[in-house]
Amino acid sequence: MTEAVVAWVLLLAVAAYACGGGADYGAGFWDLLAGGAERGRRPRWLIDHAMAPVWEVNNVWLIFILVIMWTGFPVLFQTVFTAMWLPLALAAVGLVLRGAGFAFRKPTRRLAQRRVYGAAFAVSSLLTPYFLGAAVGGVATGRVAPGTQASAHAWANPTSVIAGLLTVAASAFLGAVFLTGDARRCEVADLVGYFRRRALCSLGVLAVLAAVGLGVTRSDASYVHHGLTRGSGLVPVVLAAACAIATAALLVRGATGWARGTAVASVALAVVAWGVAQRPYLVPTSLTVGDAAGAPTTLRWLVLVTVVAVVLVGPALVLLYRLDARGELEPLPESEA
Repeated sequence: MTEAVVAWVLLLAVAAYACGGGADYGAGFWDLLAGGAERGRRPRWLIDHAMAPVWEVNNVWLIFILVIMWTGFPVLFQTVFTAMWLPLALAAVGLVLRGAGFAFRKPTRRLAQRRVYGAAFAVSSLLTPYFLGAAVGGVATGRVAPGTQASAHAWANPTSVIAGLLTVAASAFLGAVFLTGDARRCEVADLVGYFRRRALCSLGVLAVLAAVGLGVTRSDASYVHHGLTRGSGLVPVVLAAACAIATAALLVRGATGWARGTAVASVALAVVAWGVAQRPYLVPTSLTVGDAAGAPTTLRWLVLVTVVAVVLVGPALVLLYRLDARGELEPLPESEA
C-alpha cells in the first residue's frame, strides 16, 4: 500500500515538472524560432520578462523526482540510469547550458556574446525536453529491464522518437499559451496575437503527433497502448483532449487566464494517463511497483516528507505562481512599457 502511494507521488511530481518545466522549455523553443536580432527582439524581451521570476523554481520538481526515484524505487533508478545514461546525460548538459545561457545573456552588453548565450539557451530548450521524452518512450516500450545495458536501441526507437517530439510539442504549446497571457498582461497587443497563433499551431502539431503515436505504440509499446485505449487509462486521455479543445476555444475568445488552466490540465492529464496505462508496472512488463520499491521504513519516511513538503512548501509555491501570473514579482519598467 505504501509503495503505491509513493508511486502516485512520483507520477504527480512528473506531471508538475512537465507543466512547470514544460512551459519554460516552450518559451525557449519560441526564442529559438523568433528570428534575427531585430525581428526577434520584442518576443525575446517578453520571454525574458516572463521567465525571470520562476525559471529556477520549476527545476525543484526535477530534483524531487530524482530523490523519490533514488530512495523510494532504487531498482527503477538503477535500471533507467544504466540503460538511458546517454540521453539523460545529454538532457543534464542541456539543463546546465540552458540555465547559464538564460542567466548570462541579459546582463551581457556585447552582441556577439549575447548571441552565444542566447543560442545556448534556445537550442538547449529544444534538446533537453526531447531527450527526456525519448527516455520515457524507451521505458514505455519495455526495451529497458533490470540488468539491461546501455544501448541506442533503448532510446532511439520509433516510440522514443514520437515521445521526444510529443514532449517538445507539448512544451511549445504550454510556452505559447503562457506567453499569450503575459503579453495581454503587459498590454502588448501585437504579441498577444503573435503567441496565440503559435499556441494554436503547436496544438495542431501536438494532435497530429498524438495520433501518429497511437499508431506507433500499437506494435512498439503494446502494453502501454492497450492501457491508453481501454479502461481507466482512457479516461484521462479523453479529459486531456477535452481540455486541449477548451484551451483553443478560450484562446480564440481571449480568455488567456482560463486558457492557462486548461492547458496545464491537458498536459498533466496526459502524463497521468501514461502512468495509469503502465499499471502495475514501473517498467513494462518487467518491473512492478512492488518489485521496485525500497525498504518499507524508507517508503514511510518518504510519505511523511511529502506531507511536510506539501504543508510547508506548497503554499509558498502557489503564492509564487499567483504573484507571477499577476505580474507582481518583476514590474515592467516604464522604459520597456
